[in-house]
Amino acid sequence: MKLKHQLLTIVLLISIVGSGFAQRVITVKSLLNDLTDRNEAAKWPVPYYTIMQASSYDRASVSPNEPGWFANEDHSNYIRTDTVNGHREQVMMDVDGPGAIVRFWLTTFKRAGIIRIYFDRHTTPEVTIPAYDLMKSGLQIAAPLLAPHSSYEPTEKGGSTLYLPLPYARHCKVTFEDNEPTKQPRYYQINYRNYPKGTLVKTFTVKQLDDCKALVTSVNDKLANPVDEVTLPKTSLKGSLEPTKQLSVNLPSGSSAIHLLQLSIKTEKPEDHEQALRSTILQVSFDGEQTIWCPVGDFGGSGVGARPLQSWYRTITQKGKIISRWVMPYQKSAKITLLNLGAVGVKVSLTATTGKWNWDKRSMYFHADWRSQNNVPIKQTEKDKPSEWEFNVINGKGVFMGDSFAVYNHMHKWYGEGDQKLWVDNLKFPTEYGTGTEDYYNTSWAPVVLYQTPFANAPRADNADSFGHNTFTRTRNLDAVPFAQTFKYTLETLGWENGTADFAATTYWYGFKNTKSKMVANQVKPDMLPE
Repeated sequence: MKLKHQLLTIVLLISIVGSGFAQRVITVKSLLNDLTDRNEAAKWPVPYYTIMQASSYDRASVSPNEPGWFANEDHSNYIRTDTVNGHREQVMMDVDGPGAIVRFWLTTFKRAGIIRIYFDRHTTPEVTIPAYDLMKSGLQIAAPLLAPHSSYEPTEKGGSTLYLPLPYARHCKVTFEDNEPTKQPRYYQINYRNYPKGTLVKTFTVKQLDDCKALVTSVNDKLANPVDEVTLPKTSLKGSLEPTKQLSVNLPSGSSAIHLLQLSIKTEKPEDHEQALRSTILQVSFDGEQTIWCPVGDFGGSGVGARPLQSWYRTITQKGKIISRWVMPYQKSAKITLLNLGAVGVKVSLTATTGKWNWDKRSMYFHADWRSQNNVPIKQTEKDKPSEWEFNVINGKGVFMGDSFAVYNHMHKWYGEGDQKLWVDNLKFPTEYGTGTEDYYNTSWAPVVLYQTPFANAPRADNADSFGHNTFTRTRNLDAVPFAQTFKYTLETLGWENGTADFAATTYWYGFKNTKSKMVANQVKPDMLPE
């Protein structure tokens, strides 16, 4: 079987070279390099892939039109049970390749058991983890590629998230042998790429990882310490901005890209600052088409108040400066506008760092859309008739890159029991079906405390019971979601009791010209914040 696979690879290589198209081989090394390549994120992926997710979602959820769609027993659910060498293995994921695992999240209480990851239908697992705990994987990696959740306790409660890419050529199966004598809830989410048949992929081995030690260290350092000083031309916009007024600046013409955007908002009275961050709008047009309309605080990722944030794509400093590292290409022209929709004047300072960009058929425009709704009904069970709140609905072709979710919870109970669902290209079932709001944002066990990682953050949580302001944000690297026709992102409005909460969502994505967002067509203006 191994010789047959090698011969097939040689034949594919010969045919590709003969056709004049040099296709790269997907390896753990190439994916690690892609993980920190912001320029590549602004281009349509080659080779194309689809993102899928295997998770422990409640299997009673079959269709939006059938009972059970909001069922909430989203743990300890598996594809099937295999008996292997006399032991029972619960199958968490079982997919044909070529592909790659790009995110592995899990959590539980007591952790006795064994996780096994099999590649290419081998009967021996390549990775064996002696517990329901990725922190005990034995893989020679560290944070942030492998990081514990904010609730993690070494002996029992809590989970972890793995972002080390695990590519496979033909097949991947992930199983769990549960050895805990008392029944424990096993939650999991495994995000993986599906590549087209014929894509050349080199299957992951632990030996390859050993050979990549220096690269892993470098990637971890880049993720944890993103560099902001770009020696490229800078364009500035500074001044006082009175209510209903706007300030604009044109960026250098020609094929270029914004590589760094730095923004500060100041008010005369400190008590006006939070409202000013919500009422001052960042509006950006590329090649004559507006693609960004977002309150500056939400754009930065912290929701209300510009609380400190440290992530791969965005930072908010202790002094409230917002730093964006999203790469934003354009062909001919770009214009940045700051608009004051509030009741008090503000002082603004903005600097855009731009550089030349080779615009080609893969280049896409950056978008940041914002929507809000006050008093969203939160329901405790399916019988109470919850709904699916839309973060965004997009028609066209592009790549979803992440979101920020700012909540004002009017209850003294957790509002985020609902699951996130991502729908791609008119499929009848979500390509990602989550297991709870906090799980999506790389933590576990609500309510949530503050945490910072390059991939996901909770920059604000006013109260231990989740009352008041709360903010989650997650951006995507290798787990970015391409869509060729449509994209929809929803959240079930489930909580621990019936009540209400105010929602404000910012979605970040890239798209080709004429790709349209429902939120832009129905743009709402910011309201006054709760007292």
